[in-house]
Amino acid sequence: MRSTEEVVASLKEALVGVGVVLPSLRVDPVTGASDEPFALVELGRCNVRTAERLASVLRGERPAVGSHVIDVRDGRLGEVMGHVGGRVQLRPVSGGREWDCPPESTGPAPQGDVLRERVRKVNGERRLRC
Repeated sequence: MRSTEEVVASLKEALVGVGVVLPSLRVDPVTGASDEPFALVELGRCNVRTAERLASVLRGERPAVGSHVIDVRDGRLGEVMGHVGGRVQLRPVSGGREWDCPPESTGPAPQGDVLRERVRKVNGERRLRC
């Protein structure tokens, strides 16, 4: 049997592999310091977006809620907001109206494109404050 530390490291790696980060994931310090042969794993707290993404991954939804994809039909970049009626609901990263896309028409979004859209959104929000 693997140690609790090895299991926690393996779980972190698996979660990161599907785009989920649980910041508080660790070996429980109380049971880790006890004489018990196996300490408990503390999954910790996370925000609603992380919880929703984890639930989406566990349901086997592809692409997972919260991930970024390209609609290959027209090249638009979108964030996955949900899955309804066999279609993926996407919203532009910089905000705007959602659209539906067949899951087979989605592709991975380049991180550079996602970052560029996020910067565009922040810059647009700052311009509105003046």
